[in-house]
Amino acid sequence: MVKSVCVVGCGWFGLSLAKTLVNQGLAVNGTRRSQIDANALSQLGIKGTAVDLSLTEELNRNQVEIQTALNTDCLVVCIPPGFRKDADGYLTKLARLVELIKDIAYQKVIFISTTGVYPPVDRLMTECDATAYSDKSNKLLKAEAMFAKMSNSCVVRFAGLVGPKRHPGRFLAGKIDLAQPNAPVNVVHLNDCIAAVSKLMFEASTYGIYNVCAPLHPTRRAFYQQASDDLGLTAPLFIDDAIGGKLISSERLIKEFNFEFQFSNPTDMLSAC
Repeated sequence: MVKSVCVVGCGWFGLSLAKTLVNQGLAVNGTRRSQIDANALSQLGIKGTAVDLSLTEELNRNQVEIQTALNTDCLVVCIPPGFRKDADGYLTKLARLVELIKDIAYQKVIFISTTGVYPPVDRLMTECDATAYSDKSNKLLKAEAMFAKMSNSCVVRFAGLVGPKRHPGRFLAGKIDLAQPNAPVNVVHLNDCIAAVSKLMFEASTYGIYNVCAPLHPTRRAFYQQASDDLGLTAPLFIDDAIGGKLISSERLIKEFNFEFQFSNPTDMLSAC
């Protein structure tokens, strides 16, 4: 029975997840890169620890404290790849984390990944369709593999994230000559991400990979024009082409655990962002 959780990376998703788990009565540890940010977690009922996986000397100096924080029933790893700032650092950071937790026997390890591992082709994508079609996707799959080989682990791939402070109306507002107007939209609301990860934490039979994406898929043109209109922003303009796009399936999550999305239709998410 999972009674304690460590959330590695209390950012936009990780912090929201940690707060939800505290409200559910779990003992929650959380990591942030700076000591100031880690201290701020205590005000939310989260035991904060400063862990900067890019600083080897600091990790070595504080190894006992860090490993104590990581030693919980469940580990949730939600570290953004940050390829724009440090293209090669992501795998190095994760390797350091794996070294820190190698002697801890978790009841459950959940690694947060992204549907960016699926190639941009016009067809349905299930969990077995990921390919190393680019340098980024290759790194993402290598990251997943580090944790997938652990016992009691699973990988969760989020579609495009929306929610508070991430309104999709800002994503494409004012842009012109955009392609793929009829391609399906693959997004998921923060609330459903939290619900899915919480569900997987307490299910004994989880294994492998799970997509988390809203099961309905409006077109890019319809969705992003409405999203921009909702904020009073200039709607994006698309060129008329027949290029399709990938459609992410969450059927495995839905069927295996009878999971119900709060926001099945991305259009319904707009009022909750």
